[in-house]
Amino acid sequence: MAAISPQAFLQRVRGAELPRLFDLLPDLSFFIKDRKGRFMALNRRGCDYCGVKNEKDAIGKTDADFFPHSRAAEYQADDEIVMSTGTPIVNRLESAPEAEGSPRLVMSSKIPLRDAEGRVIGVAGFSRELEQVRSRSSGEARFAKVIEQMHQHPDAALSSAEMARMCGLSQSQFDRSFRRVFGSSARQYLLRVRVEAACRRLAETEETVAALAVELGFFDHAHFTRCFRSIMGLTPAQYREQRTLKGTKRG
Repeated sequence: MAAISPQAFLQRVRGAELPRLFDLLPDLSFFIKDRKGRFMALNRRGCDYCGVKNEKDAIGKTDADFFPHSRAAEYQADDEIVMSTGTPIVNRLESAPEAEGSPRLVMSSKIPLRDAEGRVIGVAGFSRELEQVRSRSSGEARFAKVIEQMHQHPDAALSSAEMARMCGLSQSQFDRSFRRVFGSSARQYLLRVRVEAACRRLAETEETVAALAVELGFFDHAHFTRCFRSIMGLTPAQYREQRTLKGTKRG
């Protein structure tokens, strides 16, 4: 029998077979999207994140159908960068794909998908909760302590030097590496974490905006409002009102 190349063998595999393998990894979220950002495949964990019972409920829909506007816009922007440049995103730490304010973290990767002619026709991605990757020795995992500290204590005034020591890096190494992994400075990332924590408290408590600004480490009410609007696209008061209206409609 003539030997068959791996490429020829894989071309014979039914397209739906390989994605189903990811259902056997319950801690791993996996998806495939087409060039327009529509879900073409989604494993069980991915369905959990999207809030659907099974894959067929997500097929043909986009991130905007399942996630808050700011999150969906981030995911779509990342997808477009990967598809337009052909450069993958590898092992990036970020908030879990849930509602704003989620304290959980995932390590995510995305790669471009090409057809037989080499044209990019979509993107595939997966993420794993930080608990499963925290003990690994990869360069990205060394940021786990800093990221967890930010999410657990968003009000803490961590200096760049302190964060660098936590990672066992010099301050210049830390600044460069953090920006490479997360696409922003550590200070910018911390602001995002604080805004997401504010989102959760605005939705779940009756604390005033001014009180939240102080509790979460912002300079003052005005600084908090500026940062919140730049990330969420509306003021804290508008966000709370919007969430209240949504809750009323669901009730």
